Amino acid sequence: MRHTVLLLVLLWLTALVLPAHAVDKPAKPGAIILIVPFTQGGPTDEIAQALAQALATRLQQKVVVRNVPGAGGILGTEQVAKSRPDGRTLLLSNIGQATSGALHTGLRYDPVKSFEAIGLVAEVPMTLIGSSRLVAADLKELRSAMAGTRPHLTYAHAGAGSASHLCGLMLADALKADLAAVSYPGTAEALADVTAGRVDLLCDQTSNTLVPIGVGRVRVFGVTTKVRVVALPNVPTLAEAGLPKFQLAVWHGLYAAKGTPDADITRLSKALQGALQAPEFKQKLADLGAVPAAPQAATPEALRKRLEGDIARLAPLLKRAVPTAK
Repeated sequence: MRHTVLLLVLLWLTALVLPAHAVDKPAKPGAIILIVPFTQGGPTDEIAQALAQALATRLQQKVVVRNVPGAGGILGTEQVAKSRPDGRTLLLSNIGQATSGALHTGLRYDPVKSFEAIGLVAEVPMTLIGSSRLVAADLKELRSAMAGTRPHLTYAHAGAGSASHLCGLMLADALKADLAAVSYPGTAEALADVTAGRVDLLCDQTSNTLVPIGVGRVRVFGVTTKVRVVALPNVPTLAEAGLPKFQLAVWHGLYAAKGTPDADITRLSKALQGALQAPEFKQKLADLGAVPAAPQAATPEALRKRLEGDIARLAPLLKRAVPTAK
């Protein structure tokens, strides 16, 4: 009897000194795989690397980033859709999650129904840049160059449905210009050809363009958000430069496969919200020109609403601008 009492006392004392985060320990052993459906070193990958570290700290579980590029993000996204729904395979996708359905009738997953939303991670402004070989120094001169150039200027993008592709389509629509698109496996390759002068234009996330802009390897014509980017205070918005209705921010969301248990989604969303408040993660996002999601946006409900809203908003433009891929 005395031994039983002593054991109960010891268990009670142990419970008192357990760290507060012990309740957040994962129920399953092993690493979490965070799939990025774009190339290594690209803007979404950079955010994923920072996110993986922040999540690992809060989940007390290793988080490994795996790049599965191809088809404008479709290959990696499909891999997550078909993964086991156990909360150990996640997807970090950008606004391309909202565009793929309008561009591809042969998708083997549904951008909304095949996933469990976890929460919004960050928003990144885009920057319209061009080869240093272009004579145009600002958007006004670029528009003149477009009007007088035959064949038309070229613009690079990372595949149909990618953020860079969407921005290029919106730009061509706003300028009433017939730009010649050049597709690449990822924005890293696209940026390399723009800096080398082989392609004229690229509209890419600021996290990918800050360095080449800073060292003068490209021309910069404007940013795509309502307000100027803190890291580029002298670069006007495209609205200021002459396209008053132009606005686009690339948002990044975190997802798991459909059917992932509610308890896992709750745990992951809680960890995401904690990461978004961490000074070290916020600083890494700032260094990339990204803005962390607000707490109310880092929830499954808010991300699902954002995704569905952008699908409805962007589908008409995409279907009008490009033929549907098979």
